[in-house]
Amino acid sequence: MRRVSRRIQLGNVAIGGDAPISVQSMCSTPTSDVTATLEQIGRLVDAGCEIVRCAVPDEAAAQALSAIRAQCPIPLVADIHFDYRLALTALQSGVDGLRLNPGNIGERWKVEEVVKACGERRVPIRIGVNAGSLEKELLQRYGHPTAEAMVESALGHIRILEDLGYQDIKVSLKASDIRRTVEAYRLLGAKVDYPLHIGITEAGTTWAGTIKSAVGLGALLYDGIGDTLRVSLTGDPVEEVRVGWEILKSLQLRQRGPVFISCPTCGRCQIDLIAVAEEVESRLQNLPITITVAVMGCIVNGPGEAREADLGIAGGKGQGILFRRGEVLRKVPQAELADALVAEAWKLVEEAAADH
Repeated sequence: MRRVSRRIQLGNVAIGGDAPISVQSMCSTPTSDVTATLEQIGRLVDAGCEIVRCAVPDEAAAQALSAIRAQCPIPLVADIHFDYRLALTALQSGVDGLRLNPGNIGERWKVEEVVKACGERRVPIRIGVNAGSLEKELLQRYGHPTAEAMVESALGHIRILEDLGYQDIKVSLKASDIRRTVEAYRLLGAKVDYPLHIGITEAGTTWAGTIKSAVGLGALLYDGIGDTLRVSLTGDPVEEVRVGWEILKSLQLRQRGPVFISCPTCGRCQIDLIAVAEEVESRLQNLPITITVAVMGCIVNGPGEAREADLGIAGGKGQGILFRRGEVLRKVPQAELADALVAEAWKLVEEAAADH
């Protein structure tokens, strides 16, 4: 059962309550380079990104947000640290949300200025606690960034905003350690009803980071914890979006595009299944309908999986049997298998469009 959380609005995307768990990412381009940032945002949107965040390290980045916001088709979040003036400029530029820890921007009057501007514009604030940047007094008391220390940090930031009458909040508690992150979210999730942005921070390169993120986010999501997510990878942020969607799809929490099934291959396989599976996945990853595609290599499990999928092949000797929704269409030579599956997938797209 999903954790009960209050619902907030970030631009045109609802977060929390019974809203779908949204997938977001962060641009790796210099925010001051408007052209490069918008190009990257376009690729992120094509991959399914629903919220995008930009770093705001200086005034040039803050000023650039206005031009980015004007052409950004999804909610835009400004990532602010230390300088309240950058938050005010970002708000004036029209951003939909702030990632800002009120405890690290100085005197109370500065926080009040930001909160007042957010309230006037109905812009939510994400309190983003990170194990790598906890307050010194918490590190001295706990010895190192424990889950309990992270939760105490989050509650302290929350109190600052609540004391100002502001509750348009979402919270994240990220560490690169899976166990600590999961424990922190479980602890905080039982104490507050604010929506939670989940992620394993600094998860690593695309290969290792995908595994860490899948394990950590999978554990949280299976427990019903999480209202929006970001997969943090050292690489192209488009991969963050793809991985985020695959995690949600694997738990049947969201659906977007094809669900791929393929066997690991064994000594019974008599076609180059790996090449076929990789080609099919690559060519169909942005298919605009949700279907199940099975690429199977032998007669043991192949026919059953292929028959149950919307589209599938069951490999034989140098060829495969092509299935469509339980029906055998024809035998196809190995060299034509990928083309045949892709062609049938686009036929399903055309039929779906005609039905609407």
